[in-house]
Amino acid sequence: MNRYPVWKYAILVIALLVGVLYTLPNFFGEAPAVQVSSAKATIKVDAAVLQRVEEALKAAGVKADFVSLDGTSVRARFDTPDNQLKAKDAIQKALVPDAQDPSYIVALNLISRSPTWLTALHAQPMYLGLDLRGGVHFMLQVDMQAALTKKAESYAGDLRSALRDKNIRHGGISRDGQSIDIRVRDEATRTATVNLITDQFPDLQTTVTPDGAEFKLRASIKPEATRRVQEQALKQNITTLHNRINELGVAEPVIQQQGLDRIVVQLPGVQDTAKAKDILGRTATLEVRLVDEGTEARAAEAGQGPVPFGSERYLDRNSLPVIVKKQVILTGENLTDAQPGFDGQTQEPTVNLTLDAKGARIFRDVTRENVNKRMAIILFEKGKGEVVTAPVIRTEIAGGRVQISGRMTTMEANDTALLLRAGSLAAPMEIIEEFTIGPSLGADNIERGINSVVWGMLAIAAFMCVYYMLFGVFSSIALGVNVLMLLAVLSMLQATLTLPGIAAMALAIGVAIDSNVLINERIREELREGASPQMAIHTGYERAWATILDSNVTTLIAGLALLAFGSGPVRGFAVVHCLGILTSMFSAVFFSRGLVNLWYGGKKKLKSLSIGQIWKPEGNGKAVAKPE
Repeated sequence: MNRYPVWKYAILVIALLVGVLYTLPNFFGEAPAVQVSSAKATIKVDAAVLQRVEEALKAAGVKADFVSLDGTSVRARFDTPDNQLKAKDAIQKALVPDAQDPSYIVALNLISRSPTWLTALHAQPMYLGLDLRGGVHFMLQVDMQAALTKKAESYAGDLRSALRDKNIRHGGISRDGQSIDIRVRDEATRTATVNLITDQFPDLQTTVTPDGAEFKLRASIKPEATRRVQEQALKQNITTLHNRINELGVAEPVIQQQGLDRIVVQLPGVQDTAKAKDILGRTATLEVRLVDEGTEARAAEAGQGPVPFGSERYLDRNSLPVIVKKQVILTGENLTDAQPGFDGQTQEPTVNLTLDAKGARIFRDVTRENVNKRMAIILFEKGKGEVVTAPVIRTEIAGGRVQISGRMTTMEANDTALLLRAGSLAAPMEIIEEFTIGPSLGADNIERGINSVVWGMLAIAAFMCVYYMLFGVFSSIALGVNVLMLLAVLSMLQATLTLPGIAAMALAIGVAIDSNVLINERIREELREGASPQMAIHTGYERAWATILDSNVTTLIAGLALLAFGSGPVRGFAVVHCLGILTSMFSAVFFSRGLVNLWYGGKKKLKSLSIGQIWKPEGNGKAVAKPE
């Protein structure tokens, strides 16, 4: 009756072993480390970089616990923060000779002290929030003048197209800072141009000045439109940062505006700080331009002459010069999606772009008008442009789907797609402040939070053992298993534990023990009604299950509501709360039943249970205490 088959015990043992295995990394703590990652998509971190790091440490006389190549970064772990700082200076000096154009990012970090065999099993400690362990804090300065200049450049291109569509001849369009100058030859053309700007460009204001026999029209952005552009640039950058951080998988980030042109970014529990800094620091935008294939441009590419007027010089991924025209055909704003893929014929890694309706129409017209000419796709990162690819236009490309390739590796294709998919920045940003912040509530609050859980659990276990005797011991063991399973699940999910999460853990202990109280009292009730000990155990667990399920489901609904409608710390509380309910149902019912069955199931002539005092009414109607 009260016996589990072998396979059920096997499941319990496996669950217990998995729980212990994935909880262990949380007890080893963290060690100071230095992490080296690539600062450019074209720079690869490989075994050669690992060797250079080892040589730099050896030359500086700094001993590392270990140096390893972890994915796309090199990590070196040290025993003390002093050695960590010395190592960073040595590695920075060896790998980054030019601070203005760094090829690698050398950042301070914290990595787990877990043994390598645990790491090989992908057993990682859970992250700790800003209020427990801290995290990375960035202050980003948005270049508003660059946003306005970019908007003026866009208006210049749109004006050029609008005048061409209306057959209005002009003497040239040029941009002077954030203003656009248009030269016209006569009064009629001046009037037509002013009317066109008034009708189609309401955000521009024009002034007309005579220039000899001609007229010069200066179009500038109106003050109210300027404020709008700045606000939109800030909002777009914040949205872009949200998207990029979501791609990084950071839990509960803080991204908020500070002042008129600054953004604060806090990343709690981030371990790969170098990667976060790299992704946030990049101002990756995409521009499509035509390659200048004139005689002067070819001479400039060969290094035999200056770059022609109206063109610019960029390097491709093989460090070869490419002369492209300044006129921008498309930008990252016309991009709706970017996904890594592979070329169907060459099987080379590619980035597949999807354009919006406007971008698809422009791209179709440009490719139709420039067949057999080269078109450059330029990726701008940190203010520097690089030609990703410059293919020859073989035919008109319609449909808004473009595939770019340029001898990229799979990792480079993934990184490029990530940057473009996350959205282009409306204006460049510069990290003006960066530091790792400590616990906002202090180490004292951390210690008290952990102590509250530990002492609360011990107090509950002591009460259960006194009140329910051996069954209280079973309940206490099940309670410990519940905490173990909860920590294991949080570690496997790589969740971020915050102080509200610790509060939810304490609440989960109370919810878990409540289930055991229901079971024990139900068994007592069966014994009080005269059932045999074996039948009381069986019936007690069977009948208590429905009540336990109902109470936990209703509590889970409240937790899911917090998770769906809450934000920040509330969501952190809700995650631990919901997981704690699920683990408590497993430990309080199935695991404790397994312990009871293991202890009492093999006893055929069982006459009593060690479950504390049971009050039974005697024949005179008085209730007396009778030990069982």
